[in-house]
This record gives sequence, C-alpha cells and structure tokens, in this order.
Amino acid sequence: MPHDLPKSYEPGAIETRWAEYWVKEKLFSVPTPPPARPGEETRPVFTLLLPPPNVTGRLHMGHMLNQTQMDIIVRWHRMRGFITLWLPGTDHAGIATQMMVERQLAKEGKKRRDLGREKFIERVWEWKKLYGGAILDQMKRLGASVDWDREYFTMDENLSHAVREVFVRLYEEGLIYRGKYIVNWCPRCETAISDLEVKHEEVAGKLWEIRYPVVGTDEFITVATTRPETMLGDTAIAVNAKDERYTHLHGKKVLLPLMNREIPIIIDELAQPEFGTGAVKVTPAHDPNDFQAGKRHNLPQIDIMDEHAHMNQNAGRFVGLDRYDARKRVLADLQEQGFLAGEKDHTLALGKCERCGTVVEPRLSEQWFIRIKPLAQKAIEAVESGEITIVPENYRQIYLNWMNNIYDWCISRQLWWGHRIPAWTCDDCKHVIVAREAPLTCTKCGSTKLEQVSDVLDTWFSSGLLPFTTLGWPEKTRDQAVFYPTTLLITAYEILFFWVARMIMFGCHFMQGHELDPAIKKASGWAEKKNDSVPFRQVYIHALVRDAERQKMSKTKGNVVDPLEVIERFGTDATRFTLAAMAAPGTDIAFNESRTEGYRAFANKIWNAARFMFMNVDRVEPGLRPGRTAEGGCPHVGVAGFEAAALEDRWILSRFNRVTAEVNEALAAYRFHEAANRIYDFFWGEFCDWYLELIKPRLNFDEGADKTQALVACVNLVTLFDASLRLLHPVMPFITEEIWQAIYEGAPPLKSIAFANYPQPDESQIDLSTETKMSILQDLIVNVRNVRAELKIEPKIKIPIEVFAHEPEIRAMIEQNRGAVERLANVEKMILKDASLADQAGTRSTARFEVHVIFERKIDVAAERDRLTKDVEKLEKEFANNQRQLSNEQFLSKAPAKVVEGLRSRAAELVNLREKIKNQLDELNIGAK
Repeated sequence: MPHDLPKSYEPGAIETRWAEYWVKEKLFSVPTPPPARPGEETRPVFTLLLPPPNVTGRLHMGHMLNQTQMDIIVRWHRMRGFITLWLPGTDHAGIATQMMVERQLAKEGKKRRDLGREKFIERVWEWKKLYGGAILDQMKRLGASVDWDREYFTMDENLSHAVREVFVRLYEEGLIYRGKYIVNWCPRCETAISDLEVKHEEVAGKLWEIRYPVVGTDEFITVATTRPETMLGDTAIAVNAKDERYTHLHGKKVLLPLMNREIPIIIDELAQPEFGTGAVKVTPAHDPNDFQAGKRHNLPQIDIMDEHAHMNQNAGRFVGLDRYDARKRVLADLQEQGFLAGEKDHTLALGKCERCGTVVEPRLSEQWFIRIKPLAQKAIEAVESGEITIVPENYRQIYLNWMNNIYDWCISRQLWWGHRIPAWTCDDCKHVIVAREAPLTCTKCGSTKLEQVSDVLDTWFSSGLLPFTTLGWPEKTRDQAVFYPTTLLITAYEILFFWVARMIMFGCHFMQGHELDPAIKKASGWAEKKNDSVPFRQVYIHALVRDAERQKMSKTKGNVVDPLEVIERFGTDATRFTLAAMAAPGTDIAFNESRTEGYRAFANKIWNAARFMFMNVDRVEPGLRPGRTAEGGCPHVGVAGFEAAALEDRWILSRFNRVTAEVNEALAAYRFHEAANRIYDFFWGEFCDWYLELIKPRLNFDEGADKTQALVACVNLVTLFDASLRLLHPVMPFITEEIWQAIYEGAPPLKSIAFANYPQPDESQIDLSTETKMSILQDLIVNVRNVRAELKIEPKIKIPIEVFAHEPEIRAMIEQNRGAVERLANVEKMILKDASLADQAGTRSTARFEVHVIFERKIDVAAERDRLTKDVEKLEKEFANNQRQLSNEQFLSKAPAKVVEGLRSRAAELVNLREKIKNQLDELNIGAK
C-alpha cells in the first residue's frame, strides 16, 4: 500500500482524530508498577501534577501556555523511558461555582436560601455534572497526554476524607484556632475571600479631611480619609511620639463628630509625621492596620456594618443605609456641622472581588485560622537546602521573603459549596467540638443539641493537599511509594504563595517520615536527596501571556485572545509552537498571531517535505522503513542505519546530533524557547531548505538504471525524517503522529510516536570539520544568490561565476561539490581561479573565498549614479529626523514604548540601507575607471 498523505495540510481534521484516538486507547494511563524483584532493572519515575483548573473555567491563554509546557516536558520524559504520570483534575472553586448556580437560580426568581443548604448543594452537583467537565474536554482536544483514568475532583469522597483528617490533626496539634480578625469581605458573595481573590485597580477617588474637636480645648485634630463612613466606628486618634505638633495633646481625648463619643488620642507608629496631617483615625473593626493598633492599645472594636455592607445598629441614625449612601449622609452632616475641613481628588487602589467585581470591605469577622509559622519553617528549609529548587532563580528569593514574613491564614469561607468545616457547636454550653465524624453528644456537657459550623474551607486548603491526597493519603499506598514526591510543578507566579507555598508547607508537615520503596529510582539528579516529604523537587514559574502590545489581557480592555479561536484558524500544533518558541524564562510573552501564522507555515513545510519523501520512496523502494536497533525499536542514540558517504550526509548527520544535544539540554533547563527554535532552524533551514535540495540529484534515476545511490538517499531520508519527527514530537504532537504513522503505512511498531525513543546525541556522529566545509559551501551559494538579487537577475537566467579559494583544501572541496553550487545558485558554470578577484567590481570576499558574478548589464552609469546619490540623500534626511526624535527627552518620556522601539529599529535599517547603496556607488565608480 503506498503512503497516503493528503496533498493539503489540514490541522483541524488531523488533530481531532488523534486527540480522540489517544483518549480512546488510554495511551497515557499509568498502572502502578509493582515492587522490583532483587536485581531487576528499574525505570526512573517522573510525576507532574496538573494545577487543577476551576470546574467553572474555560481555557484561556494562560492555561494554554501552562499546559503546552507541561505536555512538552511530560512527552519528553515519557519518550526517554521514564515511568511518566501526569495527574489531571479540577478544583471545586467554592465562590465561583456557588455564584454560577446562584445566577441560574436568579433567572428562576429564586435565591439559595429559598432552597436551603441541602437542596442547594444537590443543585450544584447537578450543575457540575452538566457543565463542570468543559475545561477538561478542551484539554483533551489539545491532546494533553494526562492519565485520564486518574482524573480527580477536589470534592471527591476520598479527597474530602483526607481534608477532614488534615483539619482535625492540625486542630489537635494546636495549629488551627478560631478568632476575630480583619478579613477581605465581599458583600455580594457574603464571605471572606483570600488576598488572591482581591483584584486591585487604580480609580479616581476623593480624600476628605475631617476635624475632630479636642475635649476641653478650642483645638481640632484634622485627619484625612478615603472612607469617611467608617469614622462612625472610630475608637481613637493616633499621633506619633516624635511629632512635636501634638506633644501637648498626649493623653487627651477628642469628641467623635456625629456620634458624640469621646475617644482617646493614642501614641502609635501607625501615624507618620511626614504623611498628611500626621494624625490618623483608628477604626479597629474596619481596617487591618487599625486592627493591629487597636490590639496594641486595647481599644474597643466597633463593627458598624453587616454582611451586606449596610450600616448596623452601631452606626446610630445611619442604620440600614448602604455604605455609599451612608458616605453621602455622613459627608453632608459633617459639612453642616462644620467638621468637614476639605476635599480633594485622590487616586486610590480599590480592591474588588475577583468573582463578582464588588468592592471588598475590610471587616472584623470570626473566622478559622491556621497558625502558619510552624508550618512555614520546614517549607523555608526545604527551599534553602535545595531539596526544592525554584526556576527562574529570582523567584526563590521572592518565595523566601514572603515565607519569612508570613502571617496566619484565614481558612474559613461563609459559603455552602465546599468542604464543610468538621466542627460542631453545642447549643447549650457553646463548646466547640472538632471531630472526624459527627459527634452524638457534647464532650463537655453531654448535650445532644449540636450544630455543625456552617462555614466551609478555603479552596486553597484542599488544593494545597493534592500532591499526596491524590495518591491515597492518609493511607500508605503503593502510589505514594512510586510517585511521591512528584518531580516537577509548572505554574504561574500569581499562585506561588497561595498554592505552591501551601503545598510545600502541607507536604513537609504531613509526609514527614514517608518511606520510599528503595527499588524505585527517582528522576535523575534527585536520588541523593533525603527529604522525601517535599511535594515536588522543582517548581518552574512560567511567564505571563500578554497581547501583541505587551498589555495584560483583560475582558475590560477587550484584548483577551481566545486560544480556541487561534487553534481553529492555525491549528493546535502551530499555537503550541508559538507559545513554546516565545517562552524565555522570566520574560512575558507578547502573543502575536503573525508568529502563529508563521509556525502554521512551518507545519506546512514539514508536511510538504514528508510528501516529497513519500513520493520518492514509493518510486525507489516501496515499503521502506526507518533504520531499527537490534532490539527492533527506533534508535535511542544518534541515527541508526544512516550511510554518511557524501558531504551533505555527513553534515546533516552531525547537525542532527548537535541539535539533539542542544534541545535535550534546553528542555532539562525549561528553556522551551531555545528547544523550539533549535528544532525550527534545523527542520526548516537545514533539513528542508538545504539537505532535501542537495540530495535531489541522487533521488532521480532513469528507468532500468542502477538505483543504488537513490536507495541510499531514500534510506537516509526516511531514517533521518523519523528521528526528526521524534525530536519535534513533544512540541508538535499531532503532525508528528500523523506523518510517523504514515511512514509505517498504518502498521507502526508502537501504538504512538509518543512511546518511541527520544533522540539522544551520538558523539561519534558529530563531525565539526564537515560542518565547517558545508558552512563554506552554503556561504558561497548564499553570496551568489544575494548578488543575483541585487543585480535583479531573472531566475531563468543562468550566469557564470569565478571563485578564488584561499586554501587548497577549500578549493578541492568546492570542486568536489561543483554540481551543488551550480544547481543551488543557478550558475551556468563555476570557474575556479588561481589569483585573487578583489580588484573585480562586485566581488564578494570572505575569510575563505572570493566570488565574482560575471554578468554584464548595459546601464547608464551616470544616470544610475545620480539615482543612487539621491537615494542616499533621502535616507540621510530621514535618518537626521529620526535622530532628532530619539534625542528629544520630552518626546521619549511621552511616546508609547512601541513607537520608540519602532524608531530605533528604523534607525538601524536606515544605516544598513545607506551603507548598501554607498557600496553600489563604489562599485559603479570602480567599473567606470
């Protein structure tokens, strides 16, 4: 059967078919290996946990980058023989999921409280069943090579059991407690939210100055605030001990305007003399800094708002008003009573709930907390000792700085959807019982009137346990022995503290003393490490994907790029390659579809090269297969069965092995951009543009003639193409699968190229001398092509050239490859000269040779000189204007970065163009003599 590869490359059809095949055949499912027998050879293990997307989520460019990099690394390890587990799952996303279901209910004219907690939870599970798998279905379409048989959901019963166990153990160890503290409160979601769930944006606001009368004097203390309604809960005015303006007021009191309540003037560093008036209002129940100051001075904590951000009974006559309506009334009353001293414009960073966009209110609330410093210490030591490495290196210090200044973690949320806190309150004695199972009686008074705490746990609490709970903890399982610690975590910087740090803390605490099966070899480089409680060995922080103008993508700006739309137009492979090729560590990606279009062309180039190969194989030796190893598999080192007799064969073999070494080295260091670009340059530039063109004469033979050379060329071509596909596969899995399967005409030795050996360099196949020779030959051909282009010689016209080689060995090499030069440079005849050609007009000189193109074109020298002179003058005028703009500091300070970058780029172009035209003028002058 001849090879069947359609003429046109259509990524959509190919990718859908192979994505379905990989899932249907369960190709990436990983059974737990049994313990090795004595003396039995074992394989290294690579484990990677997918950062679980929210069950409410849809694929965005950040996901696409994250999953592309993970899939590249996973496929690379799998092809190198590792037992490779990529573990997928989704997070229950407490706030987001509850909000989605509440929106559904709102369309029905209902609220969750109308249903009650139990019915509402049932409704959420129904929603999850219908819509919760959307993002995982998108991952399947992208070909993510995860183990779908191990897919988890953070509310699964086994994971919920582990969450309860962790909570109870921490409580029993005195690391979980309940208390009143300031939290980020969302009035719309009616819950405390984490710092990560608060998005700050700069807005135009106001700063109001309020005068507080000092009791027993005619003086006032003036303070400034952006939230005047909170003054209703003020319990002090703070001044700094070093501020001489207020020394005489130490120990006195002020009268709180509108509330007629006397409050003390306290001495505290909360007030800084250099800022504003040097005096600040202290509202312990509504500001985190004020809360700490209140604790230092034992101040009352007066909460003036309810959970909806409406004024409560502590707000006096303002009770019932929304916080912003109260603000207007407070300001009006202050103005009327003479306490409003001033108002001015002020830009402030306003915190909003990430989920619903409501302005967050700092609020005193009773919550559950983890005493975090004892957990943080082990997590700090794990990174400082090198048991965990963070890449890029600069994030290591950021992590350590944060961990060394960490504060207790609020883990409770006032939601219905999530892991409910395993704590019960006795109605009679108010004693709180924390237990693994629901208690029947109060352990203090014996009452049976027990009610479970309504709060649920922060989503980050359960997701922080995933590296070990997904492997069977709290039971000791074979999965833990094999796959824990996981090898690598690839994630975004924004969750370094909120997820990564917490996984390290929990892992180091709960997996301490975990014993590895000594028969299992861990990933290379970590065998000597002793701390097996860490959740992973390395953390790679990937870049942020921005738009083409380097602006952060946001729905507000309208610049969000939908990866599925890009994939629809250019294919998954091209989109993956774009992200990989631009993913330099520590540098954000300015995603530009023109790059993706270019990589779509790259895929098309490979496709056409494969069709060229198949056309020749079907003509020369139908049924030809790549060279195999003695064991029958594809070679792991070098390119087996490749006959390197001709210069181009020795050259491409050497280049393949060197590129292979560079790609492996780049992937080991997570330099995805280097790996992708090395493969691109080799496959397109060296393999397709040079090697295929160089071997074409050998592939052609007349009917009945000896086809030995053609057969050798075909064997080399198929073998090298197979190796090159394996090299490219982790980055572009779909097109490589399609062509690799076609090479075997539907009967491959393995189910997928994903299980073929990843190429490794063979030092014996690297020949730097041959690479140098080919480089000289390519340089000669390119120089002739450039001269042809400059002289505008039509392609159909063949011209003679003269070549002078500086060394006899180079002359001999050029002579031996005369045919290649004449064919690829479109040369009629190459004449090798014994003397220098430097005095000939138009000669191109290099360190190894000189080449002169013999082409007479009748031109009006004077007219041409005049035209070129005018061109130079025009360029110099534009260059002068360009430099004036670039030297104008005022212009540079205001102009967009893109405009300045464009001017600098144009300046370099102008210099090159001017030099080029001047060289043409010089040649005209030489020729005219």
